[in-house]
Amino acid sequence: MRLRLLGDVVFTTPLLRALRREFPDASLTYVVEPLAAGVVLGNPHLHDVIVAPLARGLSRLRADVALGWQLRRRRFDVAIDMHGGPRSAWLTWASGAPTRIGYAIKGRRWMYTTVVDRAPDLAPRHSVENQWDLLRPLGLDACNPVRDAVEMPDDAAAEARVGNRLHQAGVSPAHTVVLIHVSAGNAFRRWPASAFADLVVGLVERDEHRRVVVTAGPSEPATARSICEAARVRLGPRHGAVLDLGDFDPAELRALARRASVYIGGDSGPLHVAATTHTPIVALLGPTLAERSGPWRDPRWFSEMIEDTLPCRPCHQRTCEPGDFRCLTWIAPSRVLAAAERAMAVGTRGLSGSPGHTVAP
Repeated sequence: MRLRLLGDVVFTTPLLRALRREFPDASLTYVVEPLAAGVVLGNPHLHDVIVAPLARGLSRLRADVALGWQLRRRRFDVAIDMHGGPRSAWLTWASGAPTRIGYAIKGRRWMYTTVVDRAPDLAPRHSVENQWDLLRPLGLDACNPVRDAVEMPDDAAAEARVGNRLHQAGVSPAHTVVLIHVSAGNAFRRWPASAFADLVVGLVERDEHRRVVVTAGPSEPATARSICEAARVRLGPRHGAVLDLGDFDPAELRALARRASVYIGGDSGPLHVAATTHTPIVALLGPTLAERSGPWRDPRWFSEMIEDTLPCRPCHQRTCEPGDFRCLTWIAPSRVLAAAERAMAVGTRGLSGSPGHTVAP
């Protein structure tokens, strides 16, 4: 059970492969909310995906009771709550599974038969490893990103839809596609729009064959539009190289990332969707640590994490202590542009076994 968010659900996919490896004859079911369901639909290690409906008020209560009964009727032997929230804890308990594993969180630990200590929020330990702790009661050994990388299945239909949208936008096989995702879960993880516009302009000015696709989350389409408009004004006759193609579902986003020569973005779900491909990644991590939130994949594939060493990093992302979000605002577009050029020079050939690396001032 991991209800949300997009990146957190991606981080659970190594656990699914490990469970299938350890228990090859087991029937595995995943419970997830609609917005992140696309990450695990079609996962080869699962037999079933149950999409927990989103509702409010009494409708939410009725839906959860109905879902609880549905889970109980399935007679699961083991339920693992990889989320740790009130809803997932209650659904885990409602499943009636004889073995229920979850984090030792105050007020909820009674719903589990086996509790596991949860790593501190700001600990320099990857989220995949933190969730992997929940498998230790089942006898599984340690994880590593080579054997246990994040994954999403290829989706031929999504590939076709993305290919058609790119074709309609005038993108041909001769063009180099750069994918930039400009939104994030909160203001603490968003690089300034003006910096993104500078980056887009720099990328296009360096190579006339580049086509820069700018995406944003479904709640922030205006952000992508404003960045594209600002860049187009400055590019003049080459304004057609900047593309705002609207929303993409998780499978389409992955297909677009596979098509791109580099993915650039902050610490958000789409970054980790891109990490399920071999596409080079440039990540702007701001208040989060690479050790905790960097791409979890085989280090042969290029991943460059841009972060500054500041006394206020990492933070709980409640209040900016200096007040100017300097962990992001101090990242110059020229740094990101240089990293993108390195990424495209390496391409999907990877780094020949060299580890992904972090750029600090």
